[in-house]
Amino acid sequence: MKYWLLKSEPDVWSIEQQEKTGAKGSPWDGVRNYQAAKNLKNMKKGDHCFFYHSNIGKEIVGIVEVIKEYYPDKTDQSQRFVAVTVKFLKKLVKPIKLEEIKKNKQLSHLSLIKQSRLSVMPIDSKSWKILNNMSKI
Repeated sequence: MKYWLLKSEPDVWSIEQQEKTGAKGSPWDGVRNYQAAKNLKNMKKGDHCFFYHSNIGKEIVGIVEVIKEYYPDKTDQSQRFVAVTVKFLKKLVKPIKLEEIKKNKQLSHLSLIKQSRLSVMPIDSKSWKILNNMSKI
């Protein structure tokens, strides 16, 4: 299993909206950055992803699971980009604010800090464990 981080603006798509989609999940679409799209293509069924609220909140708020690997993004007229389907797993008891992540020297290598505009990024297993501990999971 691999780990990822997916960013969404909560006024566009929130963890609460994701939760309401239930077991059928929802497409993670609308990604128009080539590096982020490449990351979507590398996702496998069963991979876990942190759900990050960007712009408003700037915090990891939950975990979702990839339930369908990449396919053409129906929202992309050019047919160059892809989507995956993810389902809600859980909300974090204690969301992890970006400021907290930046303060942890063990996480300074994360794309969340180094490439802050990237919307889909890998998370190494050591960092996944650190972040889970920070959220009191």
